[in-house]
Amino acid sequence: MTLEKQSQPPRVGIPWRTSAEEREKVREKLDYYFQAVRKAGAEPEEISLLQPPEQLQQQLEGLQGFVLPGSPADVDPGRYGEARHIKTKTLDPSRDKTDSTILDYALKSSKPVLAICYGCQILNVHQKGTLIQDIRSQKPESGPHGSTDLPPGSIKGDIQHEASLEADSRLARLNEGTHANINSSHHQAIGRPGKDLRVTAHAPDGIIEGVEWTGDSNWVTGVQWHPERMPGDAFAERLFGEFVAAARVRETVAQKT
Repeated sequence: MTLEKQSQPPRVGIPWRTSAEEREKVREKLDYYFQAVRKAGAEPEEISLLQPPEQLQQQLEGLQGFVLPGSPADVDPGRYGEARHIKTKTLDPSRDKTDSTILDYALKSSKPVLAICYGCQILNVHQKGTLIQDIRSQKPESGPHGSTDLPPGSIKGDIQHEASLEADSRLARLNEGTHANINSSHHQAIGRPGKDLRVTAHAPDGIIEGVEWTGDSNWVTGVQWHPERMPGDAFAERLFGEFVAAARVRETVAQKT
């Protein structure tokens, strides 16, 4: 093995956030994920939502880890056996299908996954869990989780709130404590947790903010917030750093086989 090959960073696949953004090449928010992955020491690679299944499968086999990003679309509630709520306005079947294919592959091949916001939600649905389709209308006692929950005239953008992390969880270890301050930009959330997913973070109002895979030793973590939009935050950087370290292990394994 050459020194050049040994020093290559792991390749991390990131699907486009929506089919429309891919077609129009609108990548401003996608690039937040690319920047965070590069800063952590990996090389990000776009995963098209519009490619044939055979081509997608071939691409996945050449990648060592996956970041499932947020999205302005919602997961199709038909995937978890519910009727569509009036607030579930935008669906993107290509994004749902692509993420499901990625998760099928990653869990079978023990490649790490960092699932963020929509990504966290579809990870839960993939594992036969459910979603709260609209926090504000279905859990009116909850605090604000997105700018649309704020009073008229409020400054828009990510809001912030506290989160409680389970003491023996990966998230608490990376945060170096059980209390965190996170950003928040979502109107849906995990309802019933999926199979082999342990809930490891909650908002003060009880909304689930993080899950960790327990099915085997593979590194799979879902967070409802947006660590890619928290540059300079130690917790966010450790989260991406450990994910990339897990991907680097997969790259080493691939080179030896």
